[in-house]
Amino acid sequence: MGPHPAVAAIRLAVRRVLHDVIAEHAEQTERAGHAPHPELAQAGAGSRRTALPERPDTPLVLVACSGGADSMALASALAFEARKLPVRAGGITVDHGLQDGSDTRATEVAARLAAMDLGPVEAVSVRVGRDGGPEAAARDARYAALDAAAERHGAAAVLLGHTRDDQAETVLLGLARGSGIRSLSGMAAASGPAGRYRRPFLQLDRQTARTACLAQSLPVWDDPHNIDPAYTRSRLRHEGLPALEKALGKGVVEALARTAQLSRDDADALDTWAAAADRDVRDDAGRLECAKLYALPPAVRRRVLRRAAIEAGSPAGSLFARHIEEVDRLVTGWRGQQAINLPGRVEALRQGGRLVIRQS
Repeated sequence: MGPHPAVAAIRLAVRRVLHDVIAEHAEQTERAGHAPHPELAQAGAGSRRTALPERPDTPLVLVACSGGADSMALASALAFEARKLPVRAGGITVDHGLQDGSDTRATEVAARLAAMDLGPVEAVSVRVGRDGGPEAAARDARYAALDAAAERHGAAAVLLGHTRDDQAETVLLGLARGSGIRSLSGMAAASGPAGRYRRPFLQLDRQTARTACLAQSLPVWDDPHNIDPAYTRSRLRHEGLPALEKALGKGVVEALARTAQLSRDDADALDTWAAAADRDVRDDAGRLECAKLYALPPAVRRRVLRRAAIEAGSPAGSLFARHIEEVDRLVTGWRGQQAINLPGRVEALRQGGRLVIRQS
């Protein structure tokens, strides 16, 4: 008899991502002029293998594991699939230091990962700042630690346990912020430097991951922050989404996840258009020409302006829609306005029919 359906689903999701990582690694190895692992190309094409001898050129994939159901299910699936593929599998758990006993819990999670024959395994402690609020600060500290671990170990990818439910919550949070279509696109299946972060479970619901843990008798830890109403995402998860489902019926989570994918496709297309338009709206000296900017569709023009502001030194995470709207008025509603101050000590001003965005 085969594995429980939930276990089979999480393993299949991880297997697909591992095949992608292996194929990409083989291609990079070949471009670098090195002979790839003799099994890499075949495995990347979708073959099933028994355990393979470990070689230094075999890609390393890490799983970020908090000890919760989603990430424990992910870790177990990675450990299972890695035994049959030319890939090394390790694990990282991050101690945010926000709760009593968090260091002990991180040590326990690391021990569970090691017991799955994952390696290397690390428990990393971080200091959480204050910028952006507690949730954003914790997220920034966590990703900084994961980035450092990936660099330290030379990992080809880091797997994250975000589910379809997490995606739905992210879309609703973006909608509440009024941040535009890119925010509504939610989390990408691959993101970060060179697509380092992979999210195999974006098409699976949270209950599937929890059921997989129960079926395999995997111990899980339920973070009390996930039910603490002090946190926005927690309120959305336990109050907002249930209220939406009560008012609109079942299927809200699936619909929001589809919205994320459709929005991402549209945002990617607009970004590509804006990148091409950026070259066409500049004069010979590389300055932005207001008349040419004015002729662009608003969605494309604002992307060009945002790109220019970031290139001038404005931090992307601090550059909001209201900033770009003010800069846009220098093009579409010119009335002799003064320079617009942007985050990162950047200013935007109009001079002789040109839009100048520079350090102030």
